[in-house]
Amino acid sequence: MNVQSKIELPEKLVSVDSHVFFTDEWVTARLPERLRETYINANRQFREDGVKARGGWEPNINDLFDEVAWSDPGHFDPHEKLKSMDKDGVWSEVIFPEVGAAKVCSPKYCGDDWKEILSGYNDAMADFASVDTDRLWTAYQLLPFDIDWSVKEVERLAARGARCIQLPPFPSEVGLKDYFDTVYDKLWGACQEMGITVLNHLDTNNQYMDLIKRDPTEQRAVAMGMPPFQMAETISLWILPGTLERFPKLKVVFVEPGLGWLPFLFDVILDGRIKQGHYKFPQLSMLPSEYFQRQMGATFMYEPHGLKVAYEYFGPDSLMWSTDFPHPATSWPNSIDHIDKQFTAANIHGEDRMKILGGNGLRLFGGG
Repeated sequence: MNVQSKIELPEKLVSVDSHVFFTDEWVTARLPERLRETYINANRQFREDGVKARGGWEPNINDLFDEVAWSDPGHFDPHEKLKSMDKDGVWSEVIFPEVGAAKVCSPKYCGDDWKEILSGYNDAMADFASVDTDRLWTAYQLLPFDIDWSVKEVERLAARGARCIQLPPFPSEVGLKDYFDTVYDKLWGACQEMGITVLNHLDTNNQYMDLIKRDPTEQRAVAMGMPPFQMAETISLWILPGTLERFPKLKVVFVEPGLGWLPFLFDVILDGRIKQGHYKFPQLSMLPSEYFQRQMGATFMYEPHGLKVAYEYFGPDSLMWSTDFPHPATSWPNSIDHIDKQFTAANIHGEDRMKILGGNGLRLFGGG
């Protein structure tokens, strides 16, 4: 019996988190000539500021990426991307830029030209995906300082087939209001109406940068492990102020937080305090975990125990597998073998297994 039949693969295996390196040349080709130097300078300044924020520390590339996967042509070229996916047995992927464009194409780095440059970046992503829009689904970039423009940008991208947008998970740190603010209501309403899923990808924040400077380990191993748990702030701020109550069809997915710690967050911190009666949220009609099950999701790579406990707590509909190509945790190009081991250990089979491996992704991002 071959491995593929052994693990009951869904008809289409979907990775809800993979990365592409969009070079300066790829992006500037989609920008007016007058803005190309602005973008290149902005990207350079952003990288320099990152080094300063880390106190001058530069990570080893092998700590951030799988060396073989990073060098694979599929990391840079759309036609090669499809070949890399075929090699791994993956039908489709949600692809993210290595650095979210919203960090670079912002008022801070691009001045008054930021909206035009950000739209150009989105065009670069769309052109990459245009090679095969059934298999390549891009996490289009949005920075909603200007709500009316943001709604128009989402509408423009939806006309190109967009099913999702990526937003910074810590909006206050880039000068935006938190996402519960009613200033965003028009945007959330538009996303809800058009079926656009909001993505918050794992990211660094100011707390992480401070820890980098204090961490005494050579690889900054303490700091490197913290970003998933800092997503608890993002998750809680989406739910507790009542945004999902007001927009009951809005979908929000947290990318790369992992699973094992999420039942604790909801059982003890979010649901638990409400059940104890010490915390009351009159704007909510359900428990936080019920909003998560109805409107949210989280991606994971390889964590058999975490998958098991999250599945038992939330059920299958909010869990989404990913390869995280080309980062250190990637299962590429051996995803089928990793899936077999992981889902067998978690004792997840049949229809639920198919949902987690492909069905949930197809429903949100592939029109399935």
